[in-house]
Amino acid sequence: MSTQNENRTGRKKSTLMLAELILFAMLGTLMFCSKIIMEALPNVHLLGMLTVTYTLAFRAKALIPIYIFVFLNGLFFGFAAWWVAYLYIWLPLWAVTMLLPKHMPKKIQYVVFPLVCCLHGLAFGTLYAPAQALLFGLTKEQTIAWIIAGLPWDLLHGISNLFTGFLAIPLSALLQMLMRKANLSAPNRIE
Repeated sequence: MSTQNENRTGRKKSTLMLAELILFAMLGTLMFCSKIIMEALPNVHLLGMLTVTYTLAFRAKALIPIYIFVFLNGLFFGFAAWWVAYLYIWLPLWAVTMLLPKHMPKKIQYVVFPLVCCLHGLAFGTLYAPAQALLFGLTKEQTIAWIIAGLPWDLLHGISNLFTGFLAIPLSALLQMLMRKANLSAPNRIE
């Protein structure tokens, strides 16, 4: 009798895992498609907001859709020098979101998470710079000049991330609700 229960539990766990993988593949693809759709607007996209949303909803498992997005970029646009920074550039945003307190009042969440998105957009060029410097042999002065030259684009990036960041809280709550309705596990994050 206990063997049958274990088998049923084992099947249920593997089914949940398969369902989660399918969901994460779709979410990573959503990130990728949103980037392509919004490419007409330079440095305006949903990627920072989606990174925060997935992290709020799925915690550490958010890395799965994030890296599916990274892989899809390399697959479709080439695993070239520009892509190397994508291997780490989303990690600071994910990590900061993970480190923030789990139970913040809603009013504070609507300030903190858009600001986190904004800061990531403002720092994007600086975060990207180490890969540029290593891959192209830039000196310290050249790297600083590269960062300074990109500041207007980083400003635009930060402002757009600020506004899209307001969507992270309701979308993560929606994802968690849908996960509960589908009987999939989602850590309780937004209340």
